[in-house]
Parts: sequence; structure tokens; C-alpha cells
Amino acid sequence: MASGIEVFTPVSHTLFDPADIINKNGGRPPLTYQSFIAIAGEPPAPIFEEYSELPPVGDTGEYELLPVPTVEELGYGDISQEEIPPFRGGETEALRRMKASLQDKEWVAKFEKPKGDPSGFLKPATTVLSPYLKFGCLSSRYFYHCIQDVYRSVRNYTKPPVSLSGQLLWRDFFYKVFFGTPNFDQIKGNKICKQIPWSENEELFVAWRDGRTGYPWIDAIMIQLRKWGWMHHLARHSVSCLLTRGDLFIHWEKGRDVFERLLIDSDWAINNGNWLWLSCSSFFYQYHRIYSPITFGKKYDPNGNYIRHFIPVLKDMSREYIYEPWTAPLSIHKKAKCIICKDYPKPVVDHDTASKECRKRMGEAYASNRLDSNSSKGKPSNLSRRKWSHGDHGASNSSIAKLLRTSRSE
Repeated sequence: MASGIEVFTPVSHTLFDPADIINKNGGRPPLTYQSFIAIAGEPPAPIFEEYSELPPVGDTGEYELLPVPTVEELGYGDISQEEIPPFRGGETEALRRMKASLQDKEWVAKFEKPKGDPSGFLKPATTVLSPYLKFGCLSSRYFYHCIQDVYRSVRNYTKPPVSLSGQLLWRDFFYKVFFGTPNFDQIKGNKICKQIPWSENEELFVAWRDGRTGYPWIDAIMIQLRKWGWMHHLARHSVSCLLTRGDLFIHWEKGRDVFERLLIDSDWAINNGNWLWLSCSSFFYQYHRIYSPITFGKKYDPNGNYIRHFIPVLKDMSREYIYEPWTAPLSIHKKAKCIICKDYPKPVVDHDTASKECRKRMGEAYASNRLDSNSSKGKPSNLSRRKWSHGDHGASNSSIAKLLRTSRSE
């Protein structure tokens, strides 16, 4: 102000100011979606000023303005043979994509997560606006209010948490929790994270990371992630569950790091929040409900078109065996020109056996957490304590859990 310059720093990356929400909640972040909604209310209106051009740079003094570097200067070689993600960057593209999505008012009104087709890749079943929100190409408040305009023009529409506007509120919810939770991105020192003794098996982790688990549905998702930097949210759920509590029992932090590096929409708060959720380390605790790496994808894409696209070596595998190629007779392998253990790996674990073992280990970890909680508080175990420890702050998320059950296949 001494120089006559006023600095205004608005909170614009989220719908609400995290500090305001935490202050309204007595200095603590709300730990359930419902409590967050009850506190938050309606978000402030976006700023609607539009600019047709950027202001001049002005005098840069001794600093030189450099041109935008080329792909080669950034360290990349020949990318002509690469499969380019079908998502262009920038505000113009973000607004175009948003308007195209909202133009179908019936689709907006009926949008219901977790429903949707995770195998849709040529035409994704979602808006794919998450990368634009992450990079600030699209204002979350502007998007939210545009959705409200659609709602006002239709008779009936879905409500949070499953609605389209509800997804933006989920985004804010995770931001509020991370803002008020020390060590939110790790198990150590994170008071809302279950202390689970995850395994350290580098061989299994690498197989998952590189799309070589032997389960085509899982491998196709991981290959899409590597090639496109994006995949449907239910596809993310499938691979996250398999890595952690479903089959491999590997630490969610390792999976989080892979997503952080490869996802074009990797938003720190949401990425960590979803890994805590999917690993049943926080928010969601029904660890016995596991995505099948075989049947879950099959119910959306019985012909395996998604698998055939991202795993070309399986493109001629018969429909009967596309999700379980290791069960096919040798004659089928030869006809498809894909020999198991030679051209494509066999499963790194048996799902039925591994998932049972994971349920057992999760149950033991939960029991240990209950004992630790009782010991630290000096109170004996009882039914109400067991219910609190198992449900924790996610107990009031029961309605959300019911919705999520519909998208799980054991």
C-alpha cells in the first residue's frame, strides 16, 4: 500500500474458502460429505468479467522474455508415433467442452455417479473437465452456477452427492479435509487414516504399475493411464482396489504416487482423498466389498472392445476368454496369436484366494486399530465403541456407501 498498489488474492480454485468452512465447524474440518454440505450452503457467485486480450507485459528491466519452448527443448524426442491423449488444453477448450456437456440438459439432469460406463474411451461417459479444473482453465464456481442454470430449466434432476453439481462439492470436501488435516498425504501421523500394515512387494507393484498383472481389464486401464493420462472414475476405482485391499495389499501411497505422476487431472487433495477412500483407510470402511478384476468390466463391455484397443496383443482373443485369457485352451491362444506367459502374462495372483486373504488382513488391521484406540483412551471395548471405530467419521456416509455398492462386484 505504501507504493499505492493494493493486492487482492481471492480464493478461486475451490467453491468455498477452506478456512471459512473449518472455522464454521469449530476449527476442525468436516469429515463427512453430509456435514460439509450442511455447513457450506451455496457457494458465492463467480466473477463474470471477460477479457478479450491480455495487458501488455511492460518493462521487464534486465530480464529477457523467452519464447515458449519446443517439445524437443523440453527433453522429448520423436513423439510422432505416440498415442496422443484426445484432450486439448486451455480455457477456450475448457469452455467449449463445458458448454457441449451442459447442452444436453437431460443428461445433466439424470447424471448419477457412480453410474457410468468405465469402458467408454472413444466417447467418455463423463465431462472430462477435471483436468481443466485442476489447471485453472475452468472456474469451479462458474461451472457450478452453469449447472444450476440447467437445473432451473428442467423439472426433475438428481441431487448431491450423486449429481453433477455434487461432484464439484465432493472436490471441495476433499480440499477442506486436507486443509485441516496434518499429514493428509500419508499414513504416518495422519489422525484420520487407519494404520494398516501394507505389504511391500516390488514385483507385484511393478506389474500393476506397468499394466502386466495378467488381468486384461486392470492392465488396459493402467495402459490407458500411461498413454492418455486419464481414465473413467470407476476404472480408477478398479485398479486402486486391486492394488490395495482387493488383491495385492500394497500401500496406497505407492499407487497415489503413480497417479500423481501420470494423471493429467491429478489434483493433490482429490488424489490423496480418493486413495484413502478406495483403500478403506478413511471415509469408506466396507473393505469386504471388492471390485472383481474379471466381472466388473465385463458387465459394461462384454465384447472387450476397451481391452482390445489398449492391449493389441489380445485384439483377436475370443469374446468368451477376453477377460480371462489364461483359462482358454491352447488352440484358442494359437488362433488369437497370443500365448499366455509368452505374449501376455498369467495373473500375478489368484483373485479368489488373494481377495479372501485381503479381507482377513483388513479385518485384523481394523481390530488392531480398535484396540489401539481403546488403549489410548483407557476405555474397555464395547459395542458402541466397536461401531464407532469401524464406522468412524464415515458412519454418516451410509447413504453414499449404499450407492457405491451398486458399482461393486465381488
